[in-house]
Amino acid sequence: MKFEYILFDLDGTLTDPAVGITNSAIYALKKFGIEVSDRKELYKFIGPPLWDSFEKYCGFSKEEANTAVGYFREYFQDIGIFENAVYPGCEDLLRKLKNHDKTLIVATSKPKVFAKQILEHFDIAKYFTFIAGSSLDGTTVRKGDVIRYALRSCNIGGGDLSRTIMIGDREFDIIGAKEVGISSLGVLYGYGSRDELEQAGADFIADSVEDIGAIILGQ
Repeated sequence: MKFEYILFDLDGTLTDPAVGITNSAIYALKKFGIEVSDRKELYKFIGPPLWDSFEKYCGFSKEEANTAVGYFREYFQDIGIFENAVYPGCEDLLRKLKNHDKTLIVATSKPKVFAKQILEHFDIAKYFTFIAGSSLDGTTVRKGDVIRYALRSCNIGGGDLSRTIMIGDREFDIIGAKEVGISSLGVLYGYGSRDELEQAGADFIADSVEDIGAIILGQ
């Protein structure tokens, strides 16, 4: 199968944001008097929309979740955003795909303004034709909606999405791809398990960054 349009998730796929996201969540939860003893418990915040995470994992109401997101961003926008690192081999992969004339796009539930800042900070924004993300007010935050926005903005589709694939580390990426009707590739070096990705229906599974290139390029 020849893929031409490659959509990448950001957190857990291109970069490892664990320190910044967990520190931001710890900061937000402290505002509610909640202490976190093991930051690994907050890894589940990596991937899904923040509002959902605060409601699901902390039992917050919608109003409380909205307040918590505001606190989260107080820390994240200046400090947490850069407590982050590009996964080893990712830039080599992006360069290789571009050299094979693939169109690369970022599709993340993270606000676009933050995603752009992160990609530019690590000097990998140059590989992407378009960066699709959510709005700060929480609109266009579901992965399916982000993917549709990306495809529409790049004029991809026209009834044939067989050459388009979404790459991500969580079930949300796989489910979003299925909603839109494109192929999906789950990666195991991020924050989702093989079981999670297989149950969501991933078409391909990559153990490593190098495996992504082999799958996309058929090598």
